[in-house]
Formats: sequence, C-alpha cells, structure tokens
Amino acid sequence: MQQLKVCELFAGVGGFRLGLEKTGHYKIVFSNQWEPSTKTQHASKVYEARFGPENHSNTNIEEVPTAEIPDHDILVGGFPCQDYSVATSLKNSKGLLGKKGVLWWSIHRILTEKKTKPKYLFLENVDRLLKSPSSQRGRDFAVMLRSLSDLGYAVEWRVINAADYGMPQRRRRVFFLAYHTSTPLYSTLKKTNPKDWMFKDGVVCSAFPIENINQPLASFDLDEDLVSLSKQFNTEQKLSPFLNTGLCIDGKVYTQKTAPSFDGNRTLLSDILENGSADPSLYINTNDLEKWTYLKGAKKEIRKTSTGFEYNYSEGSMVFPDALDQPSRTIITGEGGKSPSRFKHVVQTSKGLRRLSPIELERLNMFPDNHTLLDGIPDAKRAFFMGNALVVGIVEQIGSALFHKISQLEK
Repeated sequence: MQQLKVCELFAGVGGFRLGLEKTGHYKIVFSNQWEPSTKTQHASKVYEARFGPENHSNTNIEEVPTAEIPDHDILVGGFPCQDYSVATSLKNSKGLLGKKGVLWWSIHRILTEKKTKPKYLFLENVDRLLKSPSSQRGRDFAVMLRSLSDLGYAVEWRVINAADYGMPQRRRRVFFLAYHTSTPLYSTLKKTNPKDWMFKDGVVCSAFPIENINQPLASFDLDEDLVSLSKQFNTEQKLSPFLNTGLCIDGKVYTQKTAPSFDGNRTLLSDILENGSADPSLYINTNDLEKWTYLKGAKKEIRKTSTGFEYNYSEGSMVFPDALDQPSRTIITGEGGKSPSRFKHVVQTSKGLRRLSPIELERLNMFPDNHTLLDGIPDAKRAFFMGNALVVGIVEQIGSALFHKISQLEK
C-alpha cells in the first residue's frame, strides 16, 4: 500500500509529522502553523527549517480557503482546547456557526467543504476536553462527537499517559481516531462488538494495550440537534459521562474506564539527562535557593488580595529536586528562564542543582536533539514549544497501528 497523504494542522514544531514520518507510511502534503498572539512566528520558522517551506502555510487557518488545501487521506493535529459551544445553527449558512476563533470549527469547515473528505482523522488534546466545561461536564466532547457523526465519521478515543507505556514523561493527553463511512475500517468497526474493539480489535489498543478493571461499559445516545445538545448536555450531573476509553458510531457512545497494560522497558528522567554537557547558566545560584525551596514547599499562610481581602492559602509540597528514578513530571510552557518557580523541573547533578536544558526537554517529548535550535529562538521559547508539544512516540505507535490495520482490511 502506498503512503497516506497527510494534512497537518496546528503543526507547532512538527511533533505529529515526526511521529508519522518515522513509520515511513505517511507523506505530509499540507501543513499549517499560526500563532495568533505573537508577531514573530517562531514555531513556524522552526517547522520550515526542519521540513522545508514546501506546502507549509503560516496563515491563520480560519482565513485559508478549503480549496487551497490539497486533498488528503488523513487530517491530523493537536488543536487548542477552547469552548466548543454551538452558537447557532443557521438555515442559510453551512449549518453550524461556532464561536469565531474556536479552531475546532476550522477542522469542521474543512471536513464539511471538502468534496473528497479525508478518510481518517488523528487528533490530540488535553484530557480536560472530556470533562469541560465545568458547568456541563463533557459537553465540548459531545459536540465534537455529534458533529463528526453527522459528517460520516466513527470515532475511537483513549486518554494515554506516555509514561504508562515506558516513555520518559508523565504526560496525559486524549488521542482520537475517526474513520469515514467510505472506509473498510468504518464497516469493520460497525460490525464489531464495542468492547471487543476497545480491548483487542481496535487500532488504539493494538498500539497501546489495556486491561479491564471490572468496570461496566456505559452507553448513551447524543442528541441529533447540535444546538440543543450544546445547551442541554449533562446539565444535571457533576461528572462527565465520557471515560478514558470509548467509541462513538452513528451518534451512539460506548465508554469504559480502563487501565494500561505494559511490561516493557521504562525510560526515567535520569536516562535523558545531558551528563556534563549542560550549559552553566542552567545551574541554580545559591542566593536563589531559598526562593526555590519556598516555592516548591508546602504552604499554609494568610494572603491578601489587591483590595485588602485576607484569605487562607494552602498547597502541598512538590518533590524537590525532581526524582531521577521516575519518568519526568509533565513539562509546561513556562519551563524556561532563570526565575525560581514551583513548576519548573530541577535536577540534582554532581555539579549542583540545575534546571533542564532545551535538549532534555526535547528528549522528554521524544524529539530529536536540537530540533528547536535556530538562530533568533531563545531557550525560553524552545521550552515553550516543548510545553505545547506532544510525545512523538505516541503518534508513531498509533500511526503505525493505523496503517497496519488499513493495510490488513484493504488487501
């Protein structure tokens, strides 16, 4: 089978591309990266430096006409987590009008307007998507699943913590795959018992095996009217009905809580450290140590707001320095810079305490060393990229399993 053609949206510095290209089965025919809040498009510059400018767009995706996006087999991307409520359903529009600037609707628009729809979708988001917003737990995901159902896609999802499968970082994200009605994959899923698909026959479980923790399979239907679904979904319940594993086909949801099943090698924080070659500027000045210790420590204190209101503030302690014999904590966008912080990683080395280097942050997401090294890109920006990125190994394994499944079914 030949390579699948890929459209990569919200590309960042190319985590999806790296993972898919490593399998040898995918070819990127269009990519888009646009950072609305900055004048200099740092991530797009890194992307072009690593992969070349061909078929790469550095324009707000909302302003890119669908006609300018080449036909593709699979659309991929880690789209921003926003408010996906349906503002209105207009008879004279394309059916749906979500809030402007909500980039899920850009994916929806491309899927709606493409005459030759992509056969597959491979998307990623923070796991909070399954339970947002707090006033209607799970509504945003319900809107997405219903709108994908309406466009002819069945969806399977899983919340995956990379460290549960031997990868170097505890990073929990929801990954979902969608299959269009025109594909053998869709037909096979439709004929398969939902539980069998989740545990042994599906794509995600073949990449990342799971075990049943004696939890029942829940199922429910999604309202066919998107506007009423958006307004009415789960208004009474405190918990989201979407569990960490699930399927949605023809607007019917099947979902279950599962646990990872893995007994392979595990990568620890100590395994990714630059030994002896880390830049001296990363070491913590002894004058700052007291501030670092305070920020990382447990607190119970009275604080005052700007208006003079006093309140009790408390928080638990962080492991300080970070444990080297465990996978790393989740890296965040504010990981760079010298200033003391509760959330930045600090490791103990023979030369003293230090922050993580840009190379180490890249390794925690399984990027090649110095992937983000480029003239004019400061280390704090490189750290920001990695705080936003995904773990490349997850994309590679799911991409490989998807291609294998498609090859099996299209023989």
